[in-house]
Parts: sequence; C-alpha cells; structure tokens
Amino acid sequence: MKYIYDTENVHLNAPSAVTLGKFDGVHRGHQKLMERILKAKDEGLCSVVFTFDLPPSASLSGQPASMLLTNRERRCFLEKMGIDVLIEYPFTEPVSHMEPEVFVRRILSESLDAKKIVIGEDFHFGYRRRGDGALLKKMQEECGYDLEVLEKERIDGRIVSSTYIKEELQKGNMETVNRLLGYPYTVQGEIIHGFHMGRSFGWPTINQRPSQTKKLPPNGVYVSRTNIDGILYRGVTNVGNKPTIEGGLPKGVETFLFDVNQDFYGKTADVSLLSFLRPETKFGSKDELMAQVERDKAAAEAYFHK
Repeated sequence: MKYIYDTENVHLNAPSAVTLGKFDGVHRGHQKLMERILKAKDEGLCSVVFTFDLPPSASLSGQPASMLLTNRERRCFLEKMGIDVLIEYPFTEPVSHMEPEVFVRRILSESLDAKKIVIGEDFHFGYRRRGDGALLKKMQEECGYDLEVLEKERIDGRIVSSTYIKEELQKGNMETVNRLLGYPYTVQGEIIHGFHMGRSFGWPTINQRPSQTKKLPPNGVYVSRTNIDGILYRGVTNVGNKPTIEGGLPKGVETFLFDVNQDFYGKTADVSLLSFLRPETKFGSKDELMAQVERDKAAAEAYFHK
C-alpha cells in the first residue's frame, strides 16, 4: 500500500476510486465504503482512502483527540484490507478554509483523477462543511466521476458510528464494541520493559505504553488474544496503572500470555481485548494478587473453551 502523508503535493499516476471520511475505527460502516472502492479495482481503478491528518492534540471539533485506531493501526488495517493508497492530508489553515467546489476540482479531480467517489449519506466537507453528497452529484458531469452514496450501517436498529462504539468502550462492553467494529478491539505497540515483577512470580508479562491519543476501555482485566510475529497467544490483559505493585504510573497495557516464557522485547504486539473480567484492584499483598491472577486465568480459559 502506498502511504501519502505530511504533504499537499499529491498526484496519482492512475485513475482512482476514492472514499473520504475521518475513518476513526474503520468500523463496519467504514468497511462498506472500502469494499465498494476495492470492487472498483476490477474496473482498473486504484483504490484510495482519503482522510485529513489532524494534529494529535485536537480534532475538527476542537476537543482533544481520542481515537479508536491510531494512525499506525489504521494504516496496518487498511493495508491488510488490500487498499492501494492511503492519504492523510494535512489539515492546514488554508485547507480548512477551502471551498468545497475547489476541493472537488483541485484535489479529487485533478490530484486524484477520481473516476468513482463513494461516501456515506451524511458526509460533509469543505469550508464550514458546505459540501455534501448533493454538491458531489451536481459536479459529476463537470469532473467526470461517478458518485455512490451508501446508507448508514445499522445493528439492532442503531446506526454504527464511532461515537456509539466509544460509548460502549467506555463501559467496557468489549463484545458489543467488537461486534460494531467487525473485528476485535486491538492495542498495537512495541513491547517494552516493565519492572519484571511478573516474571519473579512465575507469570512473565509483556508491557505496552499506548499512544496518548488511543482511547482505552476502563481500567480492569480483560480476556485477550495477542498476535506477535503472526503467532496467536491466549492471555489476560490488565489496562491501568498496576496499583498493587507499582502504582502512580501512566495508564498502560500489561498482558500475561498463557504457557509462554519468551523474550519479546522490541517486537510489536497486537493485543485484542475480547471480554471484561473485573475492575483493576489494589490488593493487600502479592499473595492475594497471585491468587487473583490464577482466578483470572481460569476465567479466561473458560471463555476460550465455551
């Protein structure tokens, strides 16, 4: 996959099928859009996902960023889907004031040579969000593309959206989150050194420090499945600050992999959170903690065998 970012100088060498949006999470609704542009590859069109690269500390609403997928995680996901080009276009001051007609002519038509555009029914773009599906339809003949507008994806009567998913994530409802996403909610990151306390107890763990922009579920223990170098490991994951052993640390992700005793430091792990087991707890002693870890492992094993 070609990855274009940190530049407004974007020119493709082939006609394209483009879908546009924020794509926070690449949930089931987003995947519908991407399946349409992937299908257009049969017509000789390059599949392009276009999104704006917002500063990490802000969003279009002016609120702090809180992403279901980091940019890196989204890039990996789209590459696995088979997307040809991902564009993270800089959201500069001039771009934020660009009239929608100019955006269509200059970027979609001239830079991307778009022959097919796929959007959701509520998509808006351009200065003060003046652009929408009606405008794109009006400009089809002038700019030489076909427009396809897809209805929102619904599950149990409710529209699948990043807002809905974040609501469920905030509650720790991982089964619902994963159903809405269409894949397990995953934390991707380098395995770093912790305090090696787990190893001294006989259950070595892997530690990750997620990006501050990554939205995490409530502090607690979760059934998890971890992918390292293409190998899947069952386990339990603690999201939080590890108050019993260390405390006072930034929120992190620590995973106990079942029946594994390897050195994974420096490798990248994809830790998928499958089900909430219990809140994070400060125990009175290490013995109490060790006993609870054994109970967590038993509960996770039961989950995997149900």
